Amino acid sequence: MNLTDFDYYLPEELIAQHPAAERAGSRLLHLDGNTGTITDRQFADLAAFIAPNDVLVFNDTKVIKARLHGRKETGGSAEVLVERVLADGRSALAHVRASKSPKPGSRLNFTGSVVATMVARVDDLFQLQFDGDLTVHEILERYGEVPLPPYITHQADLADEARYQTVYAKHVGSVAAPTAGLHFDDAMLAALRAKGVALAYVTLHVGAGTFQPVRDNDISKHVMHSEWYDLPAATVAAISAAKAAGGRVIAVGTTSMRTLEAAARDGSLQAESAETRIMITPGYAFQTVDRLITNFHLPKSTLMMLVSAFAGTENIQRAYAHAVAARYRFFSYGDAMLLEKRA
Repeated sequence: MNLTDFDYYLPEELIAQHPAAERAGSRLLHLDGNTGTITDRQFADLAAFIAPNDVLVFNDTKVIKARLHGRKETGGSAEVLVERVLADGRSALAHVRASKSPKPGSRLNFTGSVVATMVARVDDLFQLQFDGDLTVHEILERYGEVPLPPYITHQADLADEARYQTVYAKHVGSVAAPTAGLHFDDAMLAALRAKGVALAYVTLHVGAGTFQPVRDNDISKHVMHSEWYDLPAATVAAISAAKAAGGRVIAVGTTSMRTLEAAARDGSLQAESAETRIMITPGYAFQTVDRLITNFHLPKSTLMMLVSAFAGTENIQRAYAHAVAARYRFFSYGDAMLLEKRA
């Protein structure tokens, strides 16, 4: 398949710039991958679609304030987006936007007298070593900015710090939110538990590469960015119990989906911590997930390929055309979909 198979028309005004007033206040498009049936609902109706013995798998990563603004020694401005904090806690791999890329040994100065030295290039990233006693995480928490996606045009504020984070966020490390989870509030989670639905968690630290465009029309030539994930034994056990009881495995977001499918690459789900570059395209044989809750994705993106693989390319194209016509809100702060896997 070619990249153009995953394109669609989207009016710019349908890109949500702010979240709904309430987390569960978004709309929900339900797509049955087998029948192709499309139904318009509200996200607050989600529990009606979930049965006792089902298990929902959430990504409990926590978004860091990964964006720093500073200047090079020459005086030119520089914007840094930390992709990953390294094991020593004092250095990081980052994207650097400047008129000229910094060279090894050059220094970057940030707010709060924070200084970093560019150590080396690592593929398309820059390894930065930070001075002083603060760890990178402490620097980002004190001086960083929430790294809103490039299609959100306003500067991040206090409201974004709260709403660009799931209510169950736990493990620090993402530079982008697992946005399907943004729709869940504490009341909905409690209602699902009361219904007998199991809630389980994985951790996948989402990288800025999630917004990386696919540049070749031949999608087989695209190389996915690497992301770290952890699949706990408790989650594997919850999934096994759900399947044994006739329940379904429902991935909350494509990051949960990618974690589960990466960990089941040998045919059986294994608890592990690892890196993944898994790229799911039509023809992929899903090992674990039965249903997917997700937001709407960018045209020609790897996530459009993933949902097309899951629910059927023609079904997804019709669903997205329906969503545009029905004025759904798109992307990170937008509305949600519930997808049934195509057999």
